[in-house]
Amino acid sequence: MAVCTAFLLPAQEKIFNGKDLTGWTIHGTEKWYVKKGELVCESGPDKGYGYLSTNQAYKNFELILRFRQEANGNSGVFIRSSIEGVKISGWQVEVAPEGHHTGGVYESYGRGWLIKPKPEDEKHLKTGKWNKLKIRVVNDEITTWLNGHQMINLKDDKIGKGKGFIALQIHDGGGIKVRWKDIRVKKLD
Repeated sequence: MAVCTAFLLPAQEKIFNGKDLTGWTIHGTEKWYVKKGELVCESGPDKGYGYLSTNQAYKNFELILRFRQEANGNSGVFIRSSIEGVKISGWQVEVAPEGHHTGGVYESYGRGWLIKPKPEDEKHLKTGKWNKLKIRVVNDEITTWLNGHQMINLKDDKIGKGKGFIALQIHDGGGIKVRWKDIRVKKLD
C-alpha cells in the first residue's frame, strides 16, 4: 500500500546541538557559550551589541525556541538578516522584559517598530521562567507566538524581499543575560 506524502510538512531541524556553537558565528565581543545544554549570552566587557548568527540563510521558515531572561535587559531574534561588524540589517522579533514588546517586530537601521503586541498580550511572558517563542515567516508575512498565544501578524513588502540568516541578539548597555534552548527550524520553501 502506497503512502501519500503530498501533505507532509518538512521536519524540524535542530540548529543548536546543545554542545557547542557549531553552525553559528559570533559577532561582537559579548559572551556566547554553552552550559548544561543551554546557549547562554551575556554582556561582555564592552557592554555593546552582540549577535550569534546561523551560518545558513533562511527564507520561509518556522522557528521554535525557548528563552529565559536572567537579568533585566533586551534581546531578540533576527530574521532574514545580514551584518557588518555589529551593524545588523534585518528584522528583530523582540525578547524583552514585560511591557517592552516581546513578540513585536522592529526593523534595525530602518523604520524602527513595525508592530508591537497589544499590552494585554504581553502578560503571556513568564518573567524569570522559560518561555516558548514561535516565529513563522512566509514570503511577506510574519506571525509570532509567545507561550502558545499569537502576539502579532504582519504583512510587509520589504520583509518579503529580505534575505539572510537567523540571529540571536544581546542588546548594549551591560548587565544582560539570556538563556536559549530547544532551537529548531522547519523550512517552508
